[in-house]
Amino acid sequence: MPVMGRAYLSLGSNLGDRMEALNRAMALIGQRCGTIVTKSSVYETAAWGLADQPAFLNMAIGVDTPDLPVDLMARLLAIETTLGRKRMEQWGPRTIDIDILFYDDMVLDLPNLTIPHPYLQDRRFVLAPMNEIAPGLIHPVFKNTISELLRLCPDKLAVIKYMN
Repeated sequence: MPVMGRAYLSLGSNLGDRMEALNRAMALIGQRCGTIVTKSSVYETAAWGLADQPAFLNMAIGVDTPDLPVDLMARLLAIETTLGRKRMEQWGPRTIDIDILFYDDMVLDLPNLTIPHPYLQDRRFVLAPMNEIAPGLIHPVFKNTISELLRLCPDKLAVIKYMN
């Protein structure tokens, strides 16, 4: 039996049927990447970074995966492509966005992959769903829990529970 790592992922969508995009992404992650062991509620949030675009639906999931982080990222990028993601501009609108937030307590800095996600501590739309599923998880660089990072987060954009 392969060794499993626990990855926490952020999923977001602000184009088309946003809820359907999240559901399809979760189904494909379950088929191609491992077992989804926990998932947050869905939250609606204003766009971050490039404000003039539709609101996002965001959530976080925990996945037990046999994939190493680079292989997991490759699978997630393929899922984004399958679901119609087109990378036009940084922080622009997208049918689906899947980011690796954490992989166990790993710290990784590669040209195309940084774990923990380098901006998660600055994004309420990431921290609020993570706080729901793993409030005591300790950030391996900052040594704060998710709930502490949420309390300290400088981002003041509203993050409103959309549905369970």
